[in-house]
Amino acid sequence: MALFVFLNIIVAFHAYKFTHFYDNKTGQSHNYQLMSGMDAAKAILFGVDIYKSVIRSRPDFPYQTFHTRTGDGMLLEGWFIPKDNAKGTVILFHGHGGSRSNIIPEANAFHNFGYNVCMTDFRAHGNSEGNTCTIGYDESADVKAAYDYVVNKGEKNIVLYGISLGAATITKAMTDYKDIQPSKLILEMPFGSLQDAVKGKLRTMHLPPQPLTGLLIFWGGVEQGFWTYHLEPTEYVKNIHVPVLMQWGSNDIRVTKAETDSLYANLATKQKQLVIYRNSGHGSLLTKEPEKWENSIKAFLEKRL
Repeated sequence: MALFVFLNIIVAFHAYKFTHFYDNKTGQSHNYQLMSGMDAAKAILFGVDIYKSVIRSRPDFPYQTFHTRTGDGMLLEGWFIPKDNAKGTVILFHGHGGSRSNIIPEANAFHNFGYNVCMTDFRAHGNSEGNTCTIGYDESADVKAAYDYVVNKGEKNIVLYGISLGAATITKAMTDYKDIQPSKLILEMPFGSLQDAVKGKLRTMHLPPQPLTGLLIFWGGVEQGFWTYHLEPTEYVKNIHVPVLMQWGSNDIRVTKAETDSLYANLATKQKQLVIYRNSGHGSLLTKEPEKWENSIKAFLEKRL
């Protein structure tokens, strides 16, 4: 019993640290491998402080910095990159622990394809407010805020693009807010459920999924105040009826092929396509296989449906 209680205390600390980011001027997080002695022991027992991501690079094209507030009061910061005679607007969403600067290569590419580009930092990321990340639960309001910002500009042809957490959050936002109706979706490596996401994280840390997954999910829900077992993009996609391009890398250790297949099968739309990248993992598919990414994205955007 004492061991069980001790294990739960440790897991509760780690669940908290995984979803709470700290302000830091350098943006550098501690690394387990560089620790020794008391610091390493403390990290194992109580987790490692993760600092908010910082903006490290800028788009290749002139951009406007904007701010928008979510329905639950969070102030988000983003960039809008206008394009002359634009075909539409692509709204991009980054992954967990990143910022909008992480998806600048994709933003530049969409701009070159002839689109305006809008990109925001999720809450607790980059220059947006907050220090708490709910792995997509509350962040669906961030997607809604960015979408409304573009709609208020008068845009009719809106494409939503997300990678990892960004892709998963788009699926929840379209379930939570029925008025989010983009022309098309591009989803890259979304996780199937929060449980799957935790298992993926544990795989990267070379830790066993059981019993840690269940404990992390439970304590994360207690700390965040919502039922974490209902956070399932695999279910959310059943509400998506617009054309969808899904993309995944064969070397992805965070998101499995089974998750990807399940998500794809559950998409309600019949206008869907799955592209698999044989030489890529859980990261920028554009950076790893640029020619294939550009060809698949351009073909999807240009296809008349």
